[in-house]
Amino acid sequence: MYITKSTQKYIVFSEDSLGDVLKKISENKSRIAFVVSERAVLMGSISDGDIRRWLTSGDSIDLSAPASAVMNPACKRVVLGEDKSSYQYLFQNGVDCLPVVDEAGHLLHLAFQKSEGFFVGDLEVSENSPAFIIAEIGNNHQGDINLAKQLVDHAVAAGVDCAKFQMRNVKQLYKNEGDSNDASVDLGAQYTMDLLEKFQLSNSELFEIFDYCKEKNVLPLCTPWDLDSLSALESYGMPAYKVASADFTNYELLEAISRTGKPFFCSTGMSSESEIKSTVAFLDRLGANYVLLHCNSTYPTPFKDVNLKYLTRLKKITGKLVGYSGHERGICVPIASIALGACVIEKHLTVDQGLEGTDHKVSLLPDEFAEMVRQIRNVEEGLGSDELPREITQGELMNRENLAKSLVANCTIKQGTAIERSMVDIKSPGQGIQPNRIDELVGKIANRDIDKGGFFFESDIKGVVNKRSDYKFDRPFGVPVRYHDYRKIVTGSNLDFVEFHLSYKDLDVDLSEYFSGPEPIGFAVHSPELFAGDHILDLCAADEEYRQHSIKELERVVSITRELKKFFPRTERPVIVVNAGGWDNKGFIDPALKPAKYKKIAEAFESIDLSGVQIAVQTMPPYPWHFGGQSYHNLFVSAQEIREFCELNSEIKICLDVSHSMMSCNYYGWDLNEFVEAVSPYNVHMHVVDAKGVDGEGVEIGKGDVNFESLSLLLSKKNPGVQFIPEVWQGHKNGGEGFWVALDFLEGYL
Repeated sequence: MYITKSTQKYIVFSEDSLGDVLKKISENKSRIAFVVSERAVLMGSISDGDIRRWLTSGDSIDLSAPASAVMNPACKRVVLGEDKSSYQYLFQNGVDCLPVVDEAGHLLHLAFQKSEGFFVGDLEVSENSPAFIIAEIGNNHQGDINLAKQLVDHAVAAGVDCAKFQMRNVKQLYKNEGDSNDASVDLGAQYTMDLLEKFQLSNSELFEIFDYCKEKNVLPLCTPWDLDSLSALESYGMPAYKVASADFTNYELLEAISRTGKPFFCSTGMSSESEIKSTVAFLDRLGANYVLLHCNSTYPTPFKDVNLKYLTRLKKITGKLVGYSGHERGICVPIASIALGACVIEKHLTVDQGLEGTDHKVSLLPDEFAEMVRQIRNVEEGLGSDELPREITQGELMNRENLAKSLVANCTIKQGTAIERSMVDIKSPGQGIQPNRIDELVGKIANRDIDKGGFFFESDIKGVVNKRSDYKFDRPFGVPVRYHDYRKIVTGSNLDFVEFHLSYKDLDVDLSEYFSGPEPIGFAVHSPELFAGDHILDLCAADEEYRQHSIKELERVVSITRELKKFFPRTERPVIVVNAGGWDNKGFIDPALKPAKYKKIAEAFESIDLSGVQIAVQTMPPYPWHFGGQSYHNLFVSAQEIREFCELNSEIKICLDVSHSMMSCNYYGWDLNEFVEAVSPYNVHMHVVDAKGVDGEGVEIGKGDVNFESLSLLLSKKNPGVQFIPEVWQGHKNGGEGFWVALDFLEGYL
């Protein structure tokens, strides 16, 4: 049985529509949703069977009906604290998910019959959660409480979930009461008893260490080696336990730990498969919550003896959650175990691998432990899902545009002509429809004139998207353009302005090649991010030479903007959208470094003559795409930091990029409307576009995570009259058809 506090994707409110309920059930894949009141009181449940019965009971299908009209108010439930046998009794007749409520009826947890898992404190241990990482300190403190605390500090710095120790009542544990001078004891046991005699911490000292763990916000965990130690740890209030490999067949101790009702982790080292099966059967009869840790109890374990693939078999033969407790050298094996299903990792931690004691030789140094944690989290992120179909990621889409092939016209094709196979070539880049769709294209009647060398687009198969000349918005609106497609895109529209997206090559263009006199439209400029020599603009770069080069390039952009103003006199103070810098290709920086970087950006702007133009620093996402590759962004991501920067630098404003900020809100758990309201006093230009997840940038408007209805109400109140463009990714294709689709959608909101 698996009990989770993560109930959000399973709950709906009583006033939510049946359509909302169906969406929730589809997303959670459990065929059920639970209806709660505004105060989170459980009101009932709605299964797919309930929906079918309700739909067939009426004359018409009304997906706007409220959840309260469809729900089963008599759904089965258990009260928190009830014995596990109550759960098992209710898990029948197709019931796989039970709501767990408090005495007032508030929904607290959900219990699943067909899954395994539990909580240790507030941390979930399950197949669906990040691996629970244990730093095994054991007796590596050498009997020194200060070293023990130092090891806790290192564990916290590494990002572990738990710091683990060991407690023994040596007199009870050993038949000779732990006398290391007993000449009759074998050499190995005598060595172990000698180490314990020298390096054992007292119970009160361990309790002090556990308290220190809590102060440092890391869970304490302990291995009781005997019943007296378990009793002491229970008196302290230990939240969970670890069972050493040596006690995996010690049913007396296992039963005592199970009777506490606490979850625990069992190492299986030194046990045969038949012993593992016997212990699992014993623990299951007790109704215990536990994880089996594959382990080889050799110090250090030769790689040939690790047998990591046994993790898969261990899970198969027991049906339990599995993890890995390692005694081999290095970090590669525990990292690899994540890909084989380990949901718990335990490794030893030391400050010196040369200290006395066998554990030090198989322990990781602090930097090694931190690197292991980082790599485990990277692997977890990279695993993805084996249940969902493969989709093309945003980064792949960008590279497909540059590297793949397209269907291209090899001759001029007039509107009304039937497209024949002989008229079509397959050429790079991949900016048109993919070659595998050639049979869909051939035989279609051309709905436009297509130049020789022109790409075929989706609209050549499914129908053209028409540009209109009567868009109506309560604020200035435009679209992004390049010099070469400006004329084609603006012709036949009623755009108020255009935003020139400059490449670094555009900075060397003679503008008279494209413009001969005043244009009847406004303009803005989007500064390049990438300049010649793979130079990505960064006004706060640590390398001062690099930073100065960025400043010089931005000065060129300002100069070009002033030149453009001669051809676009309607705009008195053109906006220049700038991604000012603060990216890093290795990871997010220490927040303590941010103020100095913001100061460098402010100084860079102060050093440039900005008369006649308006800098608008673009709000940024956590993971920007830099030409096919993903990076990390640190500045102009947080609304609070943006406010502070603009308050200190009153001449600098922002460009609210809705897609970027939506991705930031998704990543950090912020509310988009609260973000927009916070930055609204400094917002002079907007990129209104949708987003999906934390790096799905510029997706088709209405297909992502942005709630445009609530956003539009807020913008009307806080930013009336602020100009915008729909910055849809690749919206410029086929004469800007992506922009026209977006404007059609946004017309109902802005």
